Amino acid sequence: MRKRLSAFVSIVLSLALLLGCVGCGGAQKMPTTITVWTYYSGDQLSSFNDLVAQFNATVGKEKNIVVESSNQGSVSDLEAAVLSAAKGEVGAEAMPNIFSGYADMAYSLDQLGDVVDLAPYLTESEKAAYVEGFLAEGDLMNNGELKVFPVAKSTELFYLNETDWEPFAAATGVTYEDLSTVEGLVEVSRKYYEWTDAQTETPNDGKAFFGRDALANYLLCGAQELGVTIFDAENGVMTLNFDKDVIRKLWDNYYVPFVKGWFGASGRFRSDDVKTGNLLSYVGSSSSSTFFPTQVLTSDTESHEIEPTVLPCPSFAGCKLIAAQQGAGMVVTKGTEDQIKASVEFLKWFTQPENNISFSVNSGYLPVTHEASSMDAIESTGLSLTPIITRVLELSFDAVENDGVYTTHAFPDGSAARNKLQYAMSDLAAADRATVEERIAAGQTPEEAEAEFLTDDYFDQWYETTRAALESFAG
Repeated sequence: MRKRLSAFVSIVLSLALLLGCVGCGGAQKMPTTITVWTYYSGDQLSSFNDLVAQFNATVGKEKNIVVESSNQGSVSDLEAAVLSAAKGEVGAEAMPNIFSGYADMAYSLDQLGDVVDLAPYLTESEKAAYVEGFLAEGDLMNNGELKVFPVAKSTELFYLNETDWEPFAAATGVTYEDLSTVEGLVEVSRKYYEWTDAQTETPNDGKAFFGRDALANYLLCGAQELGVTIFDAENGVMTLNFDKDVIRKLWDNYYVPFVKGWFGASGRFRSDDVKTGNLLSYVGSSSSSTFFPTQVLTSDTESHEIEPTVLPCPSFAGCKLIAAQQGAGMVVTKGTEDQIKASVEFLKWFTQPENNISFSVNSGYLPVTHEASSMDAIESTGLSLTPIITRVLELSFDAVENDGVYTTHAFPDGSAARNKLQYAMSDLAAADRATVEERIAAGQTPEEAEAEFLTDDYFDQWYETTRAALESFAG
């Protein structure tokens, strides 16, 4: 009996110790664990995970919060995973407490009742610390709510393989100034195609000079420069403004040079095309600077080192530059009050100047607060800056400070509408260029091969088909 009693007491004491009831002034509260899903990769993911670990070891430890982060693949992969979780589909993971999301995605999830308004969790002084345009993107219905918390932003810049540009520029007289306008870029691309064609004995084998990572940005921002808002969304309702003259100018400065072989796209990203020597330049996100290749692979066995140059995104001649505002914010999903407060605590910590700058320097993103949004603020941290990151940040800050960044407002199926606009032109351009190349290989001249695709009737047909498809997203 005594042995049984002793054993029982031992068990009780052991349980008490495990539960933290002995020697610590009461029961130990279990930590509030929050999950974060992102689309970050490479240096961006490493930097984010480092900051998560830092939070867990400091503020998180102090306030009994544990942050667990995971990469969900590309932006589209992440969005699909979140929607699957929200709908409770078979095999879907549990909904994360926080995920990287753009306004369109946040809007879709908000319609399901799964997004938290973070405005009540921030004081007016805390809100005032953020760049107004970045904060405004999260106000989906223009009613003072905050459904997307800004954490890191980017814009578009022009990236150039400076090493292989130099002999071309020396031979033809082209300059950086020629690359400052869309029209100038087209002309430089024509010259590059002709110059590379002349380097070989094979006729009509010139190389493309330029490509774009996100054609939708060119179409939407280019239209803005020309005075038209294609997707004019207000309070979740989109009005389509598909001005034919403006769209024709956009067509003439992308589709036409693409069909002629002056522009190109073959890899997943245009930085891939620079790496293989298929392109000399591209417009891409400022955050893609960390992916710019250091060498060109001219064959399976040959390569050469290259140096990059970064320039402002080209604008239409006579127009003020309107560059894309990119970089997903963080969306907090419905949960317990402890989970929501813990999520806000982490996001506010992440966007404190020192932490936000650390992420920016290592990823090519922009900080989101006024205090952190300057080169002086960044340099004062003592962080090491590579020349390309310094240039990227300088140009990006300049774009933001001059109110030259743009993003569409949210509306139902906004991402689908954007994709429809993008692929309507990009897929057609790629398919028609492939046809041109086949015809040239069969003996036609470039002029003969291209003629069908460069008529007013061909554009009109594409325009009417695309306009009708986009109208389905309006109203």
